[in-house]
Order: sequence, then C-alpha cells, then structure tokens
Amino acid sequence: MRQTSTFSVVAEKVHAYLSGKQAARERALQLCREVILNCSSSIRAVHRGEYENAQEAARSARELLAELSQTLSAYPDLGHSGFVNDAQKEYVEAMVLLALVRGEVIPDPDELGVFYVPYLNGLGEVVGELRRELLDHIRCGELERGEEFLTLMDDIYALLVGIDFPDALTGSLRRTTDMVRGVLERSRGDLTLTLRQRELEKRMEELQQHLNTGGEA
Repeated sequence: MRQTSTFSVVAEKVHAYLSGKQAARERALQLCREVILNCSSSIRAVHRGEYENAQEAARSARELLAELSQTLSAYPDLGHSGFVNDAQKEYVEAMVLLALVRGEVIPDPDELGVFYVPYLNGLGEVVGELRRELLDHIRCGELERGEEFLTLMDDIYALLVGIDFPDALTGSLRRTTDMVRGVLERSRGDLTLTLRQRELEKRMEELQQHLNTGGEA
C-alpha cells in the first residue's frame, strides 16, 4: 500500500509538471507566431521607407519576446526550442535591417536579448533583404547607394564565414553562410553589370557629342 501511495504522488507531480509545461509551450507557440508576424510587418515597412511603422512593429515584437521569456522561465529547455530560435531570428532580421537602412549602428545580441545562434542566423537573413534594397536602388539609378548595400552584405558574410564551429553549436550556420555567399555574388554581378552599362552609355553619349561637335565644325 505504501508503494502504491508513493507511485500516486509521483504520478500527480509529473502530471502537474507536464500539464504546466504543455500550457507554457502552447502559449509560447502563439507568442512566437505573433513575433514573426510583427517582424514581417516591420521588414515590409522598411522596404516602403516607413521607418516609424517599422520601429513600432519591431517594438511590439520585443514586448512579445519579453512575455515569451517570462512564459518559459520555469521550463528553460523550451527556451532553446526551434520555434523560439525562429522568432528570435526574425526579430534580429527586422532590427538589424532597420538599423542598416537608416545608417545606424546595428544592435548586438545582448542588447536585443536574444541567443547568439539565432542572432547569427538572423544576420544571414538580413542579406536577402539588403539585396532587395540594392536592386530597388539600382532601378532608381542610385548606384552609389547600391554599392553601400553591397558593402554591408560583404561585411556580414565576412563575419559569418569567420564563425568556424560545428553546426551542432551554430544551428547549421554554414548552410546560412552558403546562402549568403550566393546572394552576395548574384548581387555583385547585378551591380557590376549595371555599372558597366552605365559607363558604356556615358561613353556613347560622349562620342555622340563629339560627332555632333565635329559635324557643326
């Protein structure tokens, strides 16, 4: 009878713990989805040049992440789950993109309150958004601004490629780094081609002006 009683007590404790953990996980999943939605809104606002709206959406994401941390405080193992890392990564992407486009110093992971691994992978995701900015400025004929974005992309790649640790520690950062290299090289090719076309057009205009001047003479 004593053993049966002991088993019952253990079962109750385990059930209570897992029930609480399940509830925390469900709430955390909801919070992470909201974080990602707000970060997506922030990124879209950046591309539209609506920086105040972008900042506001990012601020909402930060508040949700704070609630997420509190929700999982009793279950630290859940704090390193994939869905938490994804939410933090999206937040990093939104905040770093906003800073770079506005010409500000990027926030570091401690300042953002995120783990280092999602921070690094978030930096990698920023490169894709910078490519969009680069292409938009190329279409507008703002090639110097495009070169600035290419330099930022190159800087991020240099940082990531220097993190030489096993994927088990970096959350498959090598795959992200490979993606960044591909985006960087395509962007470099796009910008180089545009610059050469611009130079060719300039020379043709100079030649035409020369011919016109000679014809008048």
